Amino acid sequence: MAKSLKDFVATHSVDREQVDAHKERMLAEVRAYRLRELRKAAGLTLAQLAERIGVGQRQVSKIEHGDLENAKIGTIRSYLKAVGGGLSIEYVLGDQRIRVAGPLRLAHRVDAKQFRCSI
Repeated sequence: MAKSLKDFVATHSVDREQVDAHKERMLAEVRAYRLRELRKAAGLTLAQLAERIGVGQRQVSKIEHGDLENAKIGTIRSYLKAVGGGLSIEYVLGDQRIRVAGPLRLAHRVDAKQFRCSI
C-alpha cells in the first residue's frame, strides 16, 4: 500500500541543513538559467559575450552554471550590461534590506552571505 506524504515524513527524519543546501543549489541553477536566457535573447554566443566583457569563456560558463559566489561583482555587472540589463545589490540583515546606492566600483569579492545579487 502506498504511503501518503504525511505518513512518509512522520516516519523519516528531515535534515533541515540538507534541505536548505539543496534549496540554495536549486536557486543558483534557476539564476544561471535566467542568465543564459538573457544572453541568448541578446543574440550573443558565449564567446561573443566573453570577448565583450573582457573575460575568458570559462568564466562566463561558470557564471552561467551558477558559480556567482566566486565571480567578481564587476564581471557580473559587465555581463548584465552586455545583455541589456543592470545590477542591483542589497545588504540583507534579517528583514531589513538596504540597497547599496551610487556607482559600483568594487574590485574585490563580496561575501555572498552578506550581499544578495538580484538577477
